[in-house]
Amino acid sequence: MASTNDLKNGLVLNLDGELWAVVEFQHVKPGKGGAFVRTTLKNVLSGKVVDKTFNAGTKVETATVDKRTMQYLYQDGEDFVFMDLDTFDQITVPGGTVGEAANYLLPEAEATVATHEGVPLYIELPTSVFLEVTYTEPGLQGDRSTGGTKPATVETGATVQVPLFITTGEKIKVDTRDGRYLGRS
Repeated sequence: MASTNDLKNGLVLNLDGELWAVVEFQHVKPGKGGAFVRTTLKNVLSGKVVDKTFNAGTKVETATVDKRTMQYLYQDGEDFVFMDLDTFDQITVPGGTVGEAANYLLPEAEATVATHEGVPLYIELPTSVFLEVTYTEPGLQGDRSTGGTKPATVETGATVQVPLFITTGEKIKVDTRDGRYLGRS
């Protein structure tokens, strides 16, 4: 148990049997009445975001979330297999839990796997990764870096919008949060 005065970004709360991560919080002391804490919470499993207000000093139940750096090994059907780099234990993470991160996940890549009571909650990737372009239409004479973009398929199978001068076989840097092209490697 913790007090609302102990809230900080990233803390995971157990509210009504569901896990909610604190995205943002603000202590408010109005001129009249008691102080309160305004929070923005994100459901760890579904990703739903809600605003919730607590009276200052209210006790809230915190959840223990274990975050470990793990190495992605391979995909087993819909599931993804990761290995703990400290203990070499392997853990299977359902495809639904990995979600969009699968578009930027290469074998032997490191990721942070968050678990609660042994159940994988979510995967955190580095903010950017380097991926090889496996196919893109060739650029035409006269295409410049200030021009438009074209779709390119990268080695994970994801499609990224890249500048017209990028060719098949080049390595590009991609933002894992929104899939944006960040540059060449």
